[in-house]
Amino acid sequence: MASPIDRPTFRTRILLNHLLLNPDQTLPPLAPSPCLNYSPPELSNSFRFDAREMRKLSDGHHVADRDWLFGLMTQSKLFCPRERGAGRVFVGPDYNQSMEQQREMTLRRIEYLLGRGVFEGWLTGKGPEAELRKLAFLEVLGIFDHSLAIKLGVHFFLWGGAIQFFGTKHHHEKWLRDSENYVVKGCFAMTELGHGSNVRGIETVTIYDSSTGEFVINTPCESAQKYWIGGAANHATHTIVFSQLNIDGTNHGVHAFIAQIRDANGNVCPNVRIADCGHKIGLNGVDNGRIWFDNVRIPRENLLNSVANVSPDGQYLSAIKNPDQRFAAFMAPLTSGRVTIACSAIYTSKIGLAIAIRYSLSRRAFSVTPNGPEVLLLDYPSHQRRLLPLLAKTYAMSFAANYLKTIYVTRTPESNKTIHVVSSAFKATLTWHNMRTLQECREACGGQGMKTENHVGHLKGEFDVQSTFEGDNNVLMQQVSKALLAEYIASQKRNRPFKGLGLEHMNKSCPVIPSQLTNSTLRSIQFQTDIFCLRERDLLSRFAAEVSAHEAQGQSKEYAFILSYQLAEDLGKAFSERSIFQTFIEAEAALSSGSLKDILGLVRTMYALISLEEDASFLRYGYLSPDNAAAVRKEVAKLCSELRPHALALVSSFGIPDAFLSPIAYNWIEANSWFSVQK
Repeated sequence: MASPIDRPTFRTRILLNHLLLNPDQTLPPLAPSPCLNYSPPELSNSFRFDAREMRKLSDGHHVADRDWLFGLMTQSKLFCPRERGAGRVFVGPDYNQSMEQQREMTLRRIEYLLGRGVFEGWLTGKGPEAELRKLAFLEVLGIFDHSLAIKLGVHFFLWGGAIQFFGTKHHHEKWLRDSENYVVKGCFAMTELGHGSNVRGIETVTIYDSSTGEFVINTPCESAQKYWIGGAANHATHTIVFSQLNIDGTNHGVHAFIAQIRDANGNVCPNVRIADCGHKIGLNGVDNGRIWFDNVRIPRENLLNSVANVSPDGQYLSAIKNPDQRFAAFMAPLTSGRVTIACSAIYTSKIGLAIAIRYSLSRRAFSVTPNGPEVLLLDYPSHQRRLLPLLAKTYAMSFAANYLKTIYVTRTPESNKTIHVVSSAFKATLTWHNMRTLQECREACGGQGMKTENHVGHLKGEFDVQSTFEGDNNVLMQQVSKALLAEYIASQKRNRPFKGLGLEHMNKSCPVIPSQLTNSTLRSIQFQTDIFCLRERDLLSRFAAEVSAHEAQGQSKEYAFILSYQLAEDLGKAFSERSIFQTFIEAEAALSSGSLKDILGLVRTMYALISLEEDASFLRYGYLSPDNAAAVRKEVAKLCSELRPHALALVSSFGIPDAFLSPIAYNWIEANSWFSVQK
């Protein structure tokens, strides 16, 4: 090293060497590296089962009708077709539009679909087949745009459904055909500023004026304004108003009425005030509004009177004398909203997973050997662990959604309780799953997941509302636990076996879980069934005991339930996951032996084991020992590697056309090229 005296000279020489290199001493230029090339995952991922048959199983019904509607949307510029890359066309809403423009486009798309017969039979058709076709179409429309599906859902399922179920023959004849043809545009005014989930507490008041034969609807205070009413801000002409019915000073509880809020020219009717709810984090193609009624008069015939009626002279008439039972009769038909939301959530999870998994099968990052090729994202075990369990859950919940639709379209008065409980459980579980899936898929796509055109990130904002509308998820799960508790108490008091809600397993002896779980045990249907049933029956017994203990200490039944909320949450989850698992078993059992059944066995085992791993109650209450919990975790990792070769085939089996996914699901290099920018 140079001495301190020579240091300035030394540093000067170093700098000169950098600035005045001898040309003979320069290094050769770096050789250019080849650019990354997109390689379609189909080239290296074979399908080992029939994807078309898997799609039929997953969709459950009306596959050809779904494809017809997909095609219908790709044919019109209203659905914003855009080319990304060399000839690949994608469709999707233009979220660069203002809120007002998005709303107008939603209406124009509805008019386009109406003119091509999409809504034929949606309100006038009868029978399970007509209802399933309607549900299939709504699912397809939701894959394109949540706003489109929600605006249609409000009009057909809520407004139209209320007339179908709460109304009688003269209501059907007067309103259903015009509603199906979109001459009458309906909305559904239940939620208020001060009351959402607690419908019995709504404050809108309706009285009967026997001198004129009219009902008079009034918003008595600001908290009684109708809020978040889809369609009210711009387009709806009529609404179903849920209101307390007060006759001669006696409150008969919540009833449903038809009220006109706009004339044929779109002018707001006298004594009705409407305001816009404004911009939202999603669903800006839906014109949510607020409504005030200032002593609005409607004909007596506008009471939807299938449950209760008022005579011309003001006598209240109902075959159901018990107010609680009467309220339950009013609420029973409203399960359609929970059914459609649960099914929509699963199709949105499919979109996210199809995009994220396809991207991970062509995007590479880092090398594991010196100068070696970069590794595909989905070849990293950690990436498999992020996406493949969610894929298995989505398949399981597809079967659950199909079961829910089946019991809904074949409903009878006797099955209303089952539909209420199952739809509440599935709506909460499937929408929570959807939000978690979209978040994981967004992160798995890295920066590309932030682009609106790639859908995944934007869908989080669009579908966040599913956790709270048509019933807050936490409240719904409490209703599930309360219903299970009622079944338990009735069985104990009457000394009768359990029947319904899938609780028949409670009539058998308690399952015994082996002290040491082997690979083959973990993958067996018997073990998986036993562990789900053990958790549910034990939590139900614990929940009943805890509520009873609080009551013994002087608490009311209602408050005892509130104090036991932790066990209620655990029980609701146990019921939902066991019910979902049961629908998977039934779907799998319907297949003959072969590759399709084999892959479903892997997917089912992944669903079962990831459910065990993720729920702390299995350890908390001792259903699994720490060693067995570790064995479950280890098996999940093995299943990820076994499902990896089938990942592309499984997401392809969703049957979502390329145009309804996004550029990063395909040639993301070409879609982002300078050539693509200039086009």
